Amino acid sequence: MKTLVCLVFVLSLAGHPATLAGQERQPIIDMHLHAHEPHDVPPGAPALCRPEPCRGEGEATATSAETLRKTLEMMDRYNIVKGFLSGPDLKIVHEWAAAAPGRFIPSPFILQPGQPPAEVLQREYDEGRLAGMGEIGTQLMGISPNDPALEPYFKLAEERDLPVLIHTLGIGPYLPGFRSAAGDPRLLEPVLVRHPKLRIFVENAGYPYRDAMIAMMYQYPQLYADLSTITWLIPRAAFYEYLQAFVRAGLGKRLMFGSDQMRWPEVIGKGVEAIEQADFLSEEQKRDILYNNAARFLRLTSDPG
Repeated sequence: MKTLVCLVFVLSLAGHPATLAGQERQPIIDMHLHAHEPHDVPPGAPALCRPEPCRGEGEATATSAETLRKTLEMMDRYNIVKGFLSGPDLKIVHEWAAAAPGRFIPSPFILQPGQPPAEVLQREYDEGRLAGMGEIGTQLMGISPNDPALEPYFKLAEERDLPVLIHTLGIGPYLPGFRSAAGDPRLLEPVLVRHPKLRIFVENAGYPYRDAMIAMMYQYPQLYADLSTITWLIPRAAFYEYLQAFVRAGLGKRLMFGSDQMRWPEVIGKGVEAIEQADFLSEEQKRDILYNNAARFLRLTSDPG
């Protein structure tokens, strides 16, 4: 495994310079990456897409090592300097972090409350092996964000001042336990009331719960949102309509790019380009989404955006 990790890291450094129309790309932060999926995806399967019937572009990678190699290639190509990385297997998350030192914010994917226990995670944070919380993906099992079983994770995250990613929206993978109703962003309200210092961001800006998500972001300034799969999963026109609503509502400073690449690293570029090609966004708004907002949310020491 050490040989594989070293090889992947060397390959990542050997990528061509990140350019945009002949110019060097400005840095990007990807707030939603996965080292491994909590559900099976057959190698070669097309990328997810909605609404059915449809067919996604690309083919799923066969192994975590292949996903890592291709993810790093895309990060180099688009000058993605840091990524919020989660996975249900902490061993694989640690391998990715070791393969590209400083590139990832390693975090645990939580599919079931208690797995892993908050006490185990606390030791991981004490040892500096993890730096974020989530994706909290319990909605995939029909468990809403206000379920008391999740309280130990939110409490730990607030105490440690950890950035938290949560799957709270109306769409998800086709799993037997998934419930769209468990993704209403308003279900986060008790959590935000109990934990006013919690740094939390909602996947896909709660799509398609637009008005509920806007209301929550208005009321709770600690709440941010990522634009991840909706940059490539749904029709581009639907994504732009949704994004425009948040920008018109004045929330452009709290939207962050995230690819949610899963087993299809090529969608990282599609997501970046969906933001870059949005002609209703100013250059400042694009830089906010692609870098500045995440830099502020993560409390990075520098902000070149």
